[in-house]
This record gives sequence, structure tokens and C-alpha cells, in this order.
Amino acid sequence: MAKVKENTKQAQSNGKEKNVSFSKEQHEKWYYQMMLMRRFEERAAMLYGQAKIKGFCHLYIGQEAVAAGIESAIRPEDYIITAYRDHGNALARGMSARSCMAELFGKSTGCTKGKGGSMHMFSNEHNFFGGHGIVGAQIPMGAGMAFAIKYLKKDLVSLCLFGDGAARQGSLHETFNLAMLWKLPVIFICENNHYAMGTSVKRSSNVEDIYTLGEAYDMPSRQVNGMSVFDVHFAIEEAAAACRRGEGPVFLEIRTYRYKGHSMSDPQKYRTKEELAEYQDQDPLANLGYYILDKKILTQDELDKIEERVKEEVADCVKFAEESPWPDASELYTDVYIGDYPFVMD
Repeated sequence: MAKVKENTKQAQSNGKEKNVSFSKEQHEKWYYQMMLMRRFEERAAMLYGQAKIKGFCHLYIGQEAVAAGIESAIRPEDYIITAYRDHGNALARGMSARSCMAELFGKSTGCTKGKGGSMHMFSNEHNFFGGHGIVGAQIPMGAGMAFAIKYLKKDLVSLCLFGDGAARQGSLHETFNLAMLWKLPVIFICENNHYAMGTSVKRSSNVEDIYTLGEAYDMPSRQVNGMSVFDVHFAIEEAAAACRRGEGPVFLEIRTYRYKGHSMSDPQKYRTKEELAEYQDQDPLANLGYYILDKKILTQDELDKIEERVKEEVADCVKFAEESPWPDASELYTDVYIGDYPFVMD
């Protein structure tokens, strides 16, 4: 990363005094994770333009603080389920850049054997359960995962992420009702990037503060600054603790912003250049770098070395994806059903 400009606006925690409690290693990890997400997505955009990645492709650029802040506040054993803008969450969970890029290429070495593509990344090993292409479908599934946790008496939390557009689905209300009724250990997270495809929240709902939807069910709910990895960490940490105490679900509206279109085919005519520039001034990655330098947690040379490491990792994952084999035709009939009666065509 180029040297962070000193006039960059800081979008850090409202409780800045608490930030010093984090170790140098944690700041370094956040910076690495967010840099990896950013550079991975930038390369994916370029490869899509070259037709090496096909189909749908939804980039996470601008929202990196959400995934990074979530991961530092929970355990690897906790469950995460999200929508189709899932590359960032997959990388933050610890899934390799190789397996994620190969999946975008549709190769057999991808995290879902090249069958899921951009929208359906999955890793049982990393407790990452999608990547779901149907808008809002993951909301009742996230609660179902929490039901399993409670039924099996596990000390875990289910984190269910969805966008502001999915907050308009009727299944959200059915899920919120049962989650509160059964006091399920689930954190519902609306990544509000202000646009459902190309429709702003204000044009699609009378309720612009989405977190207030949870109040109808007496669900603890609040808004979070998603441009700050610190704010996200503290909010998730608090919510996870409440879930583990058996207090039931929590709803967080994490307000963030995507710097790219809804998908690679989006001309982005629904927003102004001035609005985009305003949020780019709050860039979570740039501001984390500025904070780290300002507090003398890491030096510019150390940040540059992290960026170089990320650059090499992204180049490696692209090479790996390009050289990986395509799935065999027989794979069409595997992973369709689970049981004693596999699908067979005469």
C-alpha cells in the first residue's frame, strides 16, 4: 500500500481509548486480512474483465472492516453464513486464497470443487456455510444453525449476514419471531451498504434505520459503524457474549459501503460521484493504516512488507487457479444428494 495520506479522515471507533488494548499482532492481522480481501477482489475484477472468471461476481471492496472485525471477536468454531457477496468472509475465515480463486475460475481445486463459483463458497472445515444466491435464504438457515447449537448444547454462536435488500424479505420476520421465542444463539447482521442492487434503502422502505426492525420482537438491536474494524469487533464481541450466556439473538445493522457496483455488470448510475468520494474518504483499510502509523504500532516499512506478502499471495493464487484442472464430467452427479441412493442417469 502507498503511504497513507495524513489528511485521510479517520473512521475509527467511537470508543478510541479501548483500541490500545489490542496487541500489535492483532493490528497486523487486521491489516493483512483487509489488504488480502482488497487485493484479491481487485484482481478478481481484472480477471473477470479478461473473461477468466465468468458468471456472477459480487465484490467486497469497501466492506473489509466488517469481515475482519467479526473474525477477531468470535471463535473459529463458531458458524458463519452469508449471502452471495462472500469472498471477503471466506478469506477472513481462513480459507486459502488459492481455494477461493480456483472456485472463481470454476476449477476442481476450488473450495466447492468449481461447482459453486462466486456466490456459493463453502468450507465445512472453516465453519463457513455459504455463500447463498437466493436473496434472504440464509436468514432462516442461520437461525436453524443456532437451533442446532442450542439443541446439542454447544457453546457456539451462529452469525447470519445479509444485505439491506434481504431485510425486506418476509422470512426475516418469521425468523426473528422464532429466534426470540426460542432464545437462539444467533447474531443477525445486516451489512447495510445502502443499495439493494441499484435501489437505495430510502426508496424501498419507510424504515431507513434497519436495526429498528428487531425492536418489534424485543430483540436487542443497534447500529454499528462498519467502516471501523474496532467498532465492528466491539459490537460482535458484546453480542457473542450475550448469545453464549443464553440471552438469545442480537440484531446488528452494520452500516458500510461498497465501492464497486452490485456486480461486475452494474453501471452504478444510481449514485453520484460525490457520494462515492465521501465514503472513500472513510476507507476502512486506509484509515486502519493511518491509525497504526499514528499510534506507532507498526512502521511504514512493516506495512509495506504486509502489502508485498499479500501481492505475492494473490499472484500465487491466480497462478494456482490457472494451472488447476477443470472438474471431471462425472462430478455432475456427485454432491447432489447425500444418502444411500445416489442420483443415477440411465
